[in-house]
Amino acid sequence: MNNIQNKIYIFKRELLAWVNRIAFYICRIFPVKKKLIAVCSFEGKGGFGCNPKYIVRELQRRNNGFEFVWLVNDLQKEFPEYISKVPNTLWHRAYWLSRARIWIDNYRTPYGTIKRSGQFYINVNHYTLSIKCTGLLRGEKFSTMAYKVSRNDSKTMDALVIDSIWGELISPRGLLFAGPYLKIGAPRCDALNGEYVQNARKYLRKKHGLAEDAKIVMYAPTFREEERDGKRSVFKAQSALDFSRLLSNLTKRFGGTWHLCTRFHPQVAEQMLNVSSDLTMNNAFDESQADDLYEILPGVDAYITDYSSASFEACLARIPVFLYADDVKEYCTSRGGLMWDFLSTDRKHITNNKALLPSLNIALPFTMARNNDELEYDVLNFNSQVYSNNIKIFVNKLGVVFDGKASARLADIIESL
Repeated sequence: MNNIQNKIYIFKRELLAWVNRIAFYICRIFPVKKKLIAVCSFEGKGGFGCNPKYIVRELQRRNNGFEFVWLVNDLQKEFPEYISKVPNTLWHRAYWLSRARIWIDNYRTPYGTIKRSGQFYINVNHYTLSIKCTGLLRGEKFSTMAYKVSRNDSKTMDALVIDSIWGELISPRGLLFAGPYLKIGAPRCDALNGEYVQNARKYLRKKHGLAEDAKIVMYAPTFREEERDGKRSVFKAQSALDFSRLLSNLTKRFGGTWHLCTRFHPQVAEQMLNVSSDLTMNNAFDESQADDLYEILPGVDAYITDYSSASFEACLARIPVFLYADDVKEYCTSRGGLMWDFLSTDRKHITNNKALLPSLNIALPFTMARNNDELEYDVLNFNSQVYSNNIKIFVNKLGVVFDGKASARLADIIESL
């Protein structure tokens, strides 16, 4: 996008934001409802999942008379009967957000969204610990328009839910938000503890007609995008990862019969429906259309991604994690950098990017493979004891909150409001 096109694009977005604000001001004629909670996830693309799901479910369990509306782009998505689905359009958004006492969102509110006195906006961000740079941490790759949208959201936000020291360190630049923080853990991670795990294992195998002792590896690449006239599109649909070789190596190292589960990011899941790849083999299935990753993740036996933040949550649940990124130099350049020093440190001992977080000195609990040979080595040489020790060091240094009680803590806070 050249300079003139960019100016035109920004002008159009500013004009749309002005229209959004007018709609919100008009809807102030309606009073705020004390026990109404308005929810949105992934800019309306998400369904009943991620962090908002677990806090809403906990509040409903307490039976304290809350009402819930969920802004969604696709009204065909399934929600519990106690949640009212509403279209994620300007006037519905303006009306319901203007009426709700509490807002819950895991992404950013649209540019031009405004809050009124007596309302409280809690952001339950869709990542906690992270690999990718966001916000100002991206340097010149962070566009003027992205800054405006993020700044509008951060000025509206009353509190951000985080799970560790990491959130406190990166959020002032990554989300343009400097607090207050609610360091209570990620509500969705409650599903990686206790009885959720056995339920997820049974559910996933029954759904796909697998034996109870079947082994499953999830491949979940991150959200990749380029912007053309402000519209996102996937630019890397296929990976050079050799899935057949991967499953063979998992069998050699861990035993059992292995199956591949693919899971693409909610932002691009629909676009990936028609992607043809190695995934037509008989022992593979896709879960990209499922609204909640955290009903599936506890049921897998290994997790592979490139740059997804869910890798941290999988490792906290003691699921073996393997990073595979055959484009790490290209991706690092396109993002304006990464939070971890993949380019200059040993791939088996990857430390945080000191230029971005100089106060930290910590290593990833898992390795990064850049080709199938390195991935094969990582799988065949996986050491459970070393992995567990690495996770303990990681958790202790960052003070990670991961105990299955995050939803309850946040519900207490919301009830107190």
